[in-house]
Amino acid sequence: MVLDGVFNFTWKEPSNKRVKPLSRVTSLASLIPPVRATPLKRFSQTLQRSISFRSESRPDLFSPRPWSRNVPPANTKRRDSKLWSETFDVCVNHMLTSQEIKRQEAIFELSQGEEDLIEDLKLAKKAYHDPMLKLSIMTEQELNQIFGTLDSLIPLHEDLLRRLQEVRKPDGSTEHVGHILVGWLPCLNSYDSYCSNQVAAKALLDHKKQDHRVQDFLQRCLESPFSRKLDLWNFLDIPRSRLVKYPLLLREILRHTPNDHPDQQHLEEAINIIQGIVAEINIKTGESECQYYKERLIYLEEGQRDSLIDNSRAVCCHGELKNNRGVKLHVFLFEEVLVITRAVTHNDQLCYQLYRQPIPVRELVLEDLQDGEVRLGGSIRGAFSNNERIKNFFRVSFKNGSQSQTHSLQANDSFNKQQWLNCIRQAKEKAACAGKAGGLEAHFLVSPNGRRVPQGEAALEQMEQSDCESDCSMDTSELSADCERMEQTNSCESEKQIETNV
Repeated sequence: MVLDGVFNFTWKEPSNKRVKPLSRVTSLASLIPPVRATPLKRFSQTLQRSISFRSESRPDLFSPRPWSRNVPPANTKRRDSKLWSETFDVCVNHMLTSQEIKRQEAIFELSQGEEDLIEDLKLAKKAYHDPMLKLSIMTEQELNQIFGTLDSLIPLHEDLLRRLQEVRKPDGSTEHVGHILVGWLPCLNSYDSYCSNQVAAKALLDHKKQDHRVQDFLQRCLESPFSRKLDLWNFLDIPRSRLVKYPLLLREILRHTPNDHPDQQHLEEAINIIQGIVAEINIKTGESECQYYKERLIYLEEGQRDSLIDNSRAVCCHGELKNNRGVKLHVFLFEEVLVITRAVTHNDQLCYQLYRQPIPVRELVLEDLQDGEVRLGGSIRGAFSNNERIKNFFRVSFKNGSQSQTHSLQANDSFNKQQWLNCIRQAKEKAACAGKAGGLEAHFLVSPNGRRVPQGEAALEQMEQSDCESDCSMDTSELSADCERMEQTNSCESEKQIETNV
């Protein structure tokens, strides 16, 4: 599942522990964990979760391959964790208070994390990027798309590590770090382009895994000791994981810093800086992910196009669901519209073909269904179905004039079902609040000829222009929807009714 806000997501950096193999997973940012991917992806914490992709047609990197080597497992190269009190002279610890020791441990963890990050980024380039380029397993253009601006991040973190080491005393203790962080953290704005590229990078990597040579190379690397049982994407996702960890590391240092310490003010300033940077990158990454998916929507007819999709800047959530006939659907919840699609391959790319007309969130009716309430399509199938197949359903419906839709959708489990319900309810609340706020001022739209006209007049003008271009029944219904929205805006009773429905 993917949540609102820019790119299911465990947020820990690679450790010396063995992780479970990745199962098949889904896109961007979303830009995209060593556990089974859930079908619902939310974007509100994009940077806090790794990007994952899901495609039943894609081969799984960790499933047995006919070309995989049957070799005994190699000894995994472990990364030993280090503590400040164990690294430097223990005698020094007797001269420090318990609080100061904890502060030094937190500062040392920050420094040690930079060393580990630099080592992993260099390893990703040396063990994956360079060999695949030299062996022509991938083209230079493909590798540039997958690895993004990773090269530029290495000197960035080497600079911070050098600064931290310069202020470290011979006994291993560090007096001040706040001023260093305040001066260095703005450099993290360069993460913008790297994180925004992760969705497209993960999609291309998953697609290239279908190539026999790429699959075999990645499998060999995975079996090698240097990988620590981590896939290539785990290494590429390390920078994002490190970025969202900085606020936690700085808060830990601040927590053990006395109120009268000179670092107190600088650390508070540093925390504000990094929180602002993470929030900004989160928004831009969300916009990038949203654009990525919008570009991969396939419309069967022009009448399926909706301005609510075109104007969306974020995906609240998306993921795989099944209808009551067992058909796999990929559902996107944009800010103001629900789009039900089928995953298809088009020009060797994973795309999403619209299954029905987009449903405006404001007119959408959501119903939580009890287990066993849905009847599966087909009498024979229903007769022999087990209880698992009639659980975790919810229903979305929409009716506007001659148009009506009803979809009974099944989530993987009760948790994912609840996530979908929460996301849709929150989207409806936001849409209702936006409608009320809009009712306090005059509604004007920009007409096709560029002049500002009232909403109803603009809808009429758009319909007339559309009638000239094609005979599409959608125009009348869109006009009805627009008129209904205008009437709801001008009526206090309608506003109350909307609020009640929500």
